[in-house]
Order: sequence, then C-alpha cells, then structure tokens
Amino acid sequence: MRSESDDAACIDDDTVAVEGVVSIVEEIPASLDDVRLDRVVALVADISRNVAGELVAAGAVRIDDAVVSSGKERVRRGQTLRIELAGVTGPQRPLADASQSLAVLHEDADVVVVDKPVGLVVHPGAGRPAGTLVNYLLARYPEIADVGDPLRPGIVHRLDSGTSGAIVVARTQRAFDSLVGQLSGRTMSRVYEALVWGIPAAQRGVVDAPIGRDQRDATKMAVVVDGRPARTHYEVLEMFHEPTAISLLECRLETGRTHQIRVHMSSIGHPVVGDAGYNGVRPALHAERPMLHAREVAFTHPVTGERCTVRAPLAADFAALLAGLRR
Repeated sequence: MRSESDDAACIDDDTVAVEGVVSIVEEIPASLDDVRLDRVVALVADISRNVAGELVAAGAVRIDDAVVSSGKERVRRGQTLRIELAGVTGPQRPLADASQSLAVLHEDADVVVVDKPVGLVVHPGAGRPAGTLVNYLLARYPEIADVGDPLRPGIVHRLDSGTSGAIVVARTQRAFDSLVGQLSGRTMSRVYEALVWGIPAAQRGVVDAPIGRDQRDATKMAVVVDGRPARTHYEVLEMFHEPTAISLLECRLETGRTHQIRVHMSSIGHPVVGDAGYNGVRPALHAERPMLHAREVAFTHPVTGERCTVRAPLAADFAALLAGLRR
C-alpha cells in the first residue's frame, strides 16, 4: 500500500487521514490481477464483501482517479486503487459492547492506552462484525464514535490479533490528529519484544527492506522491490541454545507497515516463534501464536505537550515460554 503523504497513518503507516476522511491508496499487485473489484476492496480495507459492494455503489472507490460503480469490474496489475472509508455510515458502524473489561494502562481526557490481550481483534472487519477491541472501547468511551475513521473509531495504530501489548486510542479528534501526525513524523516510539528462531550474527542491527503485498498471496505481506520503505531496529536481549537456538529481541519500529516485524525477521532468516504466516512454526518449540509483544509506546501528549511513556507487562503465555527457556 501507499499513501498520498509519506507515512501518514491512522491504523498503520499505510492509511491516509485528512480532515477526518480516511482513505486507503494501493497499487494493485500481481496477486490481485483480474480479480473482482468488490473482492479487492474487501481484502484491502478489511471489510465484508457486502460493505465493500456498498462502498463501490456509493462512489467511494476509484481506479486510476476514476470512480467505478460496479463491483463486478476486474482490476489490473499496476492500477491505483483508492478507497474512501468515510463512505461507510449507518448500521455498518461498530456497536458498543460492555461484555468485556479492558486493561487500561493510561487514561486521561484525550488519550487512552490499552493492554490488548492475545487473540483480540482490534476492529470489526471481514468475518468479524463484533467482539473486537473497538466494540469494548465504545462501551467505556462512547465519545470515540466520532473520532477518526467511523469503522475504526479512535484507533491510532493497529496490533495483529495474535500480538499482545500497548495500543494507543484517541478520545478526541484533536488528539487523533496529533497522534496520527506523530506517527507520520516518526516521533511516536513503539518498542516490541519478539522471540525468534536462531541467533542473529550481529547483536544490533537494522532491517531496511521495502514491504508490500506478497505477489503470490495477497493476504500476506512480503519484502518486495516496489514496496513501501520499512525499517526495523533490533537488539538481542537474550540467547538460548536449548531446545534449539532462539533469541529474545527488542524491536523498534521506525516505520509501521502491516506485519512489519514479522516480515522483516522472517526475511533475515529469524522468523518469530509461533508465526504460522511467516515460517515461524517449528517442532522444537511450540507456541500458540506469534511471540510478539508491544512492550512500550511513547508519544507527546496532544494537549499538555508532555512526553508520555507507557509500558505493558509481558503477556502470560510469552512470560511462561521465556521462563521455560531460562531454566
């Protein structure tokens, strides 16, 4: 994916947020050549096929700057797709759900930082209309309904469902705009811990490799020549040799592409332990999900101007796996 302004983001660094209107702009990869437009929109925007069709019919989808009103039209490799997510209104908006409590790490009138548990999807999407972090947030903070993207209200950045840890949520549009700007300007710091296979040759390093959609599987991301710039800084925190070579890394995001750490670590031969999507499942050590944890987020408060650093405790399954390796 690519955005009109470099690295502007409300979900990750691939989405544009301008005056409350959220757009996704992407060049069609080879893996989506000759695929129906409504299917492509559903895949790219992570929405249901029905909602994708409604977006197309409402004139919220463009191909090479021309509005396309039929979801049956086939897209071609190299075309530019633009989706205006603000075109979705009414019943498609997520509903509040008070059935699950949230572990709040930081809360004030403008910003909330939540400790997202393993397995919780951040926002409704294709095949998951409810039971997400956004639904639970709306119950506790109903004011976020009109903040940012109406489909993902308040969400500043996203974590994969299998990733635990700190996620930032804006309670006001002012805070949202400021935090999005900090992501764009790379002044928001995000630090992760990752358990990976093998031991990197260098104790510290930077993976500087562009990321885009996998040319063979459009549901995955990959290091590709024509992808968007992506940089991940890593440092080895611990090394283990039993039951096999495994390392605990600290990873700092300079950019925030979809699946960035997972893709980058796999690309250098050190996939995240338990990551079925990126070659991280091996018999030597069993993990139910990718061992990736968003340990820390730091940002400048949108109102006070103070620097805020918020840390999330290591998820229980991650901590238990580490304890076993340390014995």
